[in-house]
Amino acid sequence: MNAPPLVAIIDDDEDIRQSLETLVEMIGYRVDTFESAEAFLGWPLVGTTDCIVSDIHMKGLSGIELTRALNQAGHSIPVILISAYASDDIRRRAMDAGAACFLSKPFDVDMLVHRLKSLLRP
Repeated sequence: MNAPPLVAIIDDDEDIRQSLETLVEMIGYRVDTFESAEAFLGWPLVGTTDCIVSDIHMKGLSGIELTRALNQAGHSIPVILISAYASDDIRRRAMDAGAACFLSKPFDVDMLVHRLKSLLRP
């Protein structure tokens, strides 16, 4: 039997990380959480990650910069970027960087679940 998909949650807000971790585990996926893009990129299991949910605005690398770094390193991990500071420019930059999806905080939980399930469909 295969293990459930692994989702990395990357956000510098601990409450958001914990909330997203609980939600993602409730729908049956495995989760690892990180407080920064750098912490995630330094993780030895980056290549085993099936999907990423990341904030855009964090100290250090932004979610957009993380998405670009993953693509440049040859990782084809779908990235869902979230931001409380949504604008057309940020949305465009996120999608240009290769994000699979962009959601504005506060986002509809059902939309996030739908996006995760569609990206992680076998």
